[in-house]
Amino acid sequence: MSAVAGTSTGAGSVRTDIDLADPRFWKLPPTARASAFAELRRLPGPVFFTERPAAGKHPAKGFHALVRHADVVEASRNAGVFISGPGVTTPEPARWVRTLFGDSMVNLDDPRHAQLRRIISRAFTPRLLARAEDDIRRVAARLVDGVIERRPADFVSSVAAELPFQVICNMMGIPEEPRRAILDQVNHASEHTGVDRPLRSRIRIPGRGLRALARMQGMVADLGRERRRHPADDLISALVTADVDGRHLTGRELGAFFSLLLVAGVETTRNALTHGLSLLTEHPGQRELLFSDFDRHLGGTVDEIIRHATPIIQFRRTLAADHELNGTRLAQGDKVVLFFGSANRDEAVFADPDAFDITRSPNPHLGFGGGGPHYCLGAHLARQEMKVLLRELFTRLPDLRATGAPELVPSNFDNRVKSLPFTFGTPAA
Repeated sequence: MSAVAGTSTGAGSVRTDIDLADPRFWKLPPTARASAFAELRRLPGPVFFTERPAAGKHPAKGFHALVRHADVVEASRNAGVFISGPGVTTPEPARWVRTLFGDSMVNLDDPRHAQLRRIISRAFTPRLLARAEDDIRRVAARLVDGVIERRPADFVSSVAAELPFQVICNMMGIPEEPRRAILDQVNHASEHTGVDRPLRSRIRIPGRGLRALARMQGMVADLGRERRRHPADDLISALVTADVDGRHLTGRELGAFFSLLLVAGVETTRNALTHGLSLLTEHPGQRELLFSDFDRHLGGTVDEIIRHATPIIQFRRTLAADHELNGTRLAQGDKVVLFFGSANRDEAVFADPDAFDITRSPNPHLGFGGGGPHYCLGAHLARQEMKVLLRELFTRLPDLRATGAPELVPSNFDNRVKSLPFTFGTPAA
């Protein structure tokens, strides 16, 4: 690969063999990509990459890559200038898709974003969160029982994906009967988000994914209508019967929120847990340190897994006004991409950033975002899920370990793992 990447720092163009807009870059080994981002962080300002237009589309303008910790934090917290409304994913969602399925909160700006966030935040009552934490422990124990009984070969499908999915379904009040169907729809909708796809898949799968999304949102909207008539003690009931400034979630808003929960709350936690087992297998010294004092080191282990693996790779923002960032002049309408994984390896913030160190303190990672109004609502829940499951697994199965490298899905959006082989010895008494 080669590209001429122009900066707006007055230093002219910087010639580099790094092209973050080229799908081939995201097929490189993780170490090669980490090295490329380290090179970009050494440049005087954000680098501009030209995107390839989709078939039949006019050429895209491209984006400025924000790879430093400070730049990602500034763009995250200055939501009046770095807006989300045009879309935070690549490519940006089509207008007709947003009209049909409703807007995800990640693609909204204030005041609408603030209004929806207030409704959702107030639904997460202390009672609901306490019940969710009790449920996490029950689900984790049941999953480990199943692992001991069935001895499955793949950690992702048998453990890492099941915990957050079951916890979110329990919290939302999703009945048992449609859960498998919902999980199938999630898998259909998300299985081809990577960049390593044949042309045939690139043409056909988007329609398949949208149909899966429509079916899943339809199921949840039906539940919402039922809960509005007959409320229960669950999150769906709280969301559809809320009265926050005279508003509650509509059926379409509920479907969009549930879809977001399944991506932000299931896939990211699944991938973090899987990378965590791989990292603790690769670093036996860190594993032994964790085992020596779970109470002392478990929180640091979770945060270091999230920093090192960074489940969400990037989000996009659009400039609402001219702005200067780190000496670079950005114009209204420009696109910037926040690369969280690069920010989490920034040498200016993290000593020896490529090392996996569960005692790292402080650890101001951006695994849940860089702060501001779009900071992850489920950060506390995700941390609890990881802490409870890791303690349950390693207390009962102290010999649990990965037996091979994780099978990664090349993607420029999330650090996705398709499968991870694992094994364990005799359960602890």
